Amino acid sequence: MQTATQKGLAPVTFFVDKAASRFTVQAFATGMLSSFGHNPTIGIRDYEGEIQFVPETYEKAFLRMSLKNTGLDVLDEMKSDDRKKLEKIMYEQVLEVEHFPTTVYESKEIRVEKPGNGSILARVNGELSFHGVTQGLALVGRVVDMGSLLRISGDFVVRQSDFGIKPVSFAAGTLRLKDELKFKFELTARRQEVSAPSE
Repeated sequence: MQTATQKGLAPVTFFVDKAASRFTVQAFATGMLSSFGHNPTIGIRDYEGEIQFVPETYEKAFLRMSLKNTGLDVLDEMKSDDRKKLEKIMYEQVLEVEHFPTTVYESKEIRVEKPGNGSILARVNGELSFHGVTQGLALVGRVVDMGSLLRISGDFVVRQSDFGIKPVSFAAGTLRLKDELKFKFELTARRQEVSAPSE
């Protein structure tokens, strides 16, 4: 029995629609004053995503996401001065955006599973290039394939120390952020339309 690739079906391409998507990262407070501090949630707003695969079989699946490290917003309710201080620390001390302006994740292998309830699980093994360091990162995405539209959701954890980042502290160390950052994504991707060749 021929596969879709053998039949000549080419991979299709989807692009993430930022306006219809949500991508966030949450940090967690620890230390003596952590009960009075925030677990800040940061909105990632400046990014691009591309997904490819062969229809029906999901062969040749590929994912690439890139984001600008300057395109982040603190989403929590807080005083304007506190927000500015947090964003300044985030950009200058944590991300060091002048030296590391972008972050890129690219898949090396994607295995697709169909549990049988109409959903799709995509198990992705890839590499994350962040803060000048490239490390392997595995994640799982729950996918709803609507033909011309994909809805993809999931989460994953990144340890700042794996990428040469020292967790920041406040108030003389009595309030600091944990090493782990939790990323959460709810993405909408739209199929690239291929124009018919003109006669």
